[in-house]
Amino acid sequence: MKDALAIHRALLEREIPHEIVRLRHPVSRADDLPHALGLAPGRCLAVRMFGCAGAATGERFLAAVITLAGGTPPLERIRRAVGARLVRPARPDLVNSITDYAADLVCPLLLPDTVPVLADQDALGHLPDEEIVYTATGEGWTALAVRLADVYALSRAEPMGQPREPLGMSASVRAG
Repeated sequence: MKDALAIHRALLEREIPHEIVRLRHPVSRADDLPHALGLAPGRCLAVRMFGCAGAATGERFLAAVITLAGGTPPLERIRRAVGARLVRPARPDLVNSITDYAADLVCPLLLPDTVPVLADQDALGHLPDEEIVYTATGEGWTALAVRLADVYALSRAEPMGQPREPLGMSASVRAG
């Protein structure tokens, strides 16, 4: 299973500033991070995994949606965004086997290339790209602190929901 050490090593290789934060008590779901960290839910991310059936071929695949802890985007928006005819929450055993993360502690980073990743802009659109956010690491005792722009860039997230400026584009890049 992937864990905080795997994420830490991958971020070090890319020279991405981050911190692995040790939690005061273990969590079993990413939705519990705000309480464990003493932060507002708007600073913590969760990854929702969905089983999809392609519209044209019926091919089955998983899709990941990055949203705020405690939030879940509407299935219809996900269905349209990935071009599926059917979308439903993925079974935990399938999430574990495909992502190599614990199902309720999926990190938005290091997901397989075969998993499309979406960013729920209705939930995340108010956060500046430079904001430090916290996300699960696949294990219950740690969280990852990293800039939102780096989450977008490293996860290959495509925007879903209300349009905003391109994902991962920091203020300094926009100004220059």
